[in-house]
Formats: sequence, C-alpha cells, structure tokens
Amino acid sequence: MNIQEANQAKKARLKKTGLSKRMAGKMTKNYAFIDGQNLNLSIQRLGWKLDFRRFRTYLKEKYNVSMAYIFIGFLPENQDLYNTLQKYGYVLIFKPTLKYKDGKVKGNCDADLVLQAMIDFQKYRRAVVVTGDGDFYCLIHYLRQKRKLEKVIIPDAENYSALLKKFNSKMAFLNDLKKKLEYKKSPKDSKIKSTQ
Repeated sequence: MNIQEANQAKKARLKKTGLSKRMAGKMTKNYAFIDGQNLNLSIQRLGWKLDFRRFRTYLKEKYNVSMAYIFIGFLPENQDLYNTLQKYGYVLIFKPTLKYKDGKVKGNCDADLVLQAMIDFQKYRRAVVVTGDGDFYCLIHYLRQKRKLEKVIIPDAENYSALLKKFNSKMAFLNDLKKKLEYKKSPKDSKIKSTQ
C-alpha cells in the first residue's frame, strides 16, 4: 500500500465512523503537568483565586488534556481541597512537606513532575506544562526537541524565569485568562476552598 492508498483508506475509515479529520485529531491524548506550588503562589501574588474546575475544563477544551496532574506538597489540613481537586478530574501527586520554625512549609515537587512526565512519555501525544519556574527548562526543552510540547502555561506574565523565554512561541499566560478562570464564590461553594 502506497501513501496515497493509505490516506484514502484513512479517509474512508473516518467517513464510515462519521469523524472528520479535525475530530479525529482532537481525540489524541495530551497530558498536563502542573507545578502546584508555583501556580498557587503566582495566582495569590496576582491577588485572585483560580477556579480549578474551570481551569480543568479549559485544559480539556483548549488543549485536549485527558490527564491533568497537580504536583503538590501534602498538608493534612488541606484534605478537603485535595478531595475537591480529584472530583474536578485532577490526579494529585503528593510530596511530604517540611514545616520550618518560622512557620513556612516546603514541599517542592519539581523532580516528581519531571519524573512523571518521563514515565508517561509514551502515553501522551503532547504535554502542557503549567509553571513559571526555570527549574523545568530541561524538561520543556526536551519535550520541544521531541515535538511533544503543546504549551507552557505561565501563571504570572510579570514574574517567571528568564530561562523560559526561549519557548516564547509555546507560551500562554494565566493573567490573560483571569476573567475566564477566576474563582467567584457562590453560596453553594462556601465550604470549598479554592487554594491551598
């Protein structure tokens, strides 16, 4: 079978199943790898709260994300938040946290995010990485080299690593999406916290 015959066979299959070429392309799986700490701290600095339900829908509709990981430090007092995030369709990867004498909590998940992106490398067509942290430069560079980088979503356009500027054509900023993704408290949601 030559290339022309293969393309005709593909068109016939799509026609038979009722799928257009565009719809068939949308069925491909993309994964999101979300740096929870960077996302949360950046959005807090901007003075608004992210609606995680809307964000999950946005990732699915805009980038065809079928699996969305959030890498986050585990704090027992945030269990309700974790349950809510899972209900919204996120897969949470936890890191034990360290509490310092000054009250600060450390739960950096950078290595976990990179490792998961490599473990799942053959399972996704493209990756969406949500961070403004330059520690992910090597992962993002590798994904782009392998043509597996869909988008780098940076939470704060005014405050992110200069290392990521190299990926300008693949960047999007949450600042631009505040109206669409900002959490607005409703009476029904009064018990749910939107940030950690």
